[in-house]
Amino acid sequence: MALLEVVDVSKVFPGVRALDDVSFTLQPGEVHALVGENGAGKSTLIKVLTGVYQPDGGQLRYRDEPARFDSPMDAQRAGISTIYQEVNLIPLMSVAHNLFLGREPRTAYGLLDEKRMFREAHEILLRYGVTTDVRRQLGTLALGAQQMVALARAVMIDAKVVIMDEPTSSLEPREVETLFGVIRDLHSQGIGIIYVSHRLDELYQICDAVTILRDGKVVHTGKLADLERLRLVSLMLGRDMSAVRHEGFTGFGGDHGGAEDAAPVLKVTDLNSRRKLHDISFAVRPGEVVGLGGLLGAGRSETIKAIGGAYPVDGGEIAVDGKALNRPTTVQAVKAGIAVQPEDRKAEGIVAGLSVRENIALAILPRMSKLGLVSDRKIDEVVRTYMTRLRIKASSPDQRVGDLSGGNQQKVLLARLLATQPKVLLLDEPTRGIDVGAKAEVQGLIDELAAEGLGVVLVSSDAEELVEGSDRVVVLRDGAVVGELRGDAVTTEALLETIAAAAVEAKEVGNDD
Repeated sequence: MALLEVVDVSKVFPGVRALDDVSFTLQPGEVHALVGENGAGKSTLIKVLTGVYQPDGGQLRYRDEPARFDSPMDAQRAGISTIYQEVNLIPLMSVAHNLFLGREPRTAYGLLDEKRMFREAHEILLRYGVTTDVRRQLGTLALGAQQMVALARAVMIDAKVVIMDEPTSSLEPREVETLFGVIRDLHSQGIGIIYVSHRLDELYQICDAVTILRDGKVVHTGKLADLERLRLVSLMLGRDMSAVRHEGFTGFGGDHGGAEDAAPVLKVTDLNSRRKLHDISFAVRPGEVVGLGGLLGAGRSETIKAIGGAYPVDGGEIAVDGKALNRPTTVQAVKAGIAVQPEDRKAEGIVAGLSVRENIALAILPRMSKLGLVSDRKIDEVVRTYMTRLRIKASSPDQRVGDLSGGNQQKVLLARLLATQPKVLLLDEPTRGIDVGAKAEVQGLIDELAAEGLGVVLVSSDAEELVEGSDRVVVLRDGAVVGELRGDAVTTEALLETIAAAAVEAKEVGNDD
């Protein structure tokens, strides 16, 4: 008996058929991969399964009975739980309160039993490798730890089906292994899992079956082990694999031609910040891509933010084209020619409720105005230029950014940055959570920008992607530089060895103390 069935489901939005007679079956205890490019229909299908949308045709069957979920809460009560790529908990509440939200333990008098809640939250999270004080505000935790809290909450509701949407996008390797352990445990309990990820290594490691969507239609479904990787990507993209560089998974192209004797366009010297960053120093030349390597928590994002003026600097110097910036604000950084693409594009980048045009124009409104009046003609010209250059797929410049695929949202954010005519691009996880095709496009754009002489600083949690895309890699651990890879030494093996060696050295120093 199937646990969950989608039978010939269709969903239509104005001008778009998002799902076209889609059928999908999840068996008890099965880990079923749902894959496809951004815009293929994955998110729409998940929203139909969880009661956000109602299908325009076809039906759902749950535990061998016709089903209709009128809201996400309705689906959750039935036992269908979802973990989203962007953590959808309450950052200002404590970890424990988030974990038990809506089902808090009570005393015999009906009052909140905080002591029991804190104790049980601590015990539950230990199983997920989270050792933090559960009384802390959730928002003070790293994204990876927040994701594990969301996972624990989802499993706690006695779920029969767990939908995981890019669950590892914010996790470091140790947390990924913990997650996979949880998935195996759910598998053994007969719980069905729908697993959405663009990381093919993960899919082949953890999934039993796969369904591939393209343009709202199912183009393949079956056992994952029977499908070769190149064939899977080919089915996703609907084109020959020769059109996808480096098997479509990683690769910027490398060797961007930054002249070694050229003066640095960005120079960071002895940067210190809030006990998080310690004497960080590196330089970036025009046309060069410098990667920042290290595990989550190594200080990569903090370094990006500090250079861009979004993180307080306690000491050190930042210079652009030889001109020093003394503890820059974000406005000063932008004026100096620094553009920052943050790690979390939805929380810190795009404004989902505004149009493509408005999002691109946000950073250039002062330049497009005269005597307080904004020139619509100039803005339209800039927007058209970057929508064409970055191949942004939208019905028009007036379409809401929140309605675009993840890859196109990322390109809108890049367009906004490029419209400021920067000298330095600081890119924090630029391909996080976007599909194979969009990833290749974004990687190609970074290649083009470096070739045009921009200095680029790149952060990526994917070691292969970082190595393939960088001319040099500066390796961080605990907010300090622990090594630098150059030339032929820029390899995945060397990167991992440097990180591991730094961890061993730190452990030995700690033991000596």
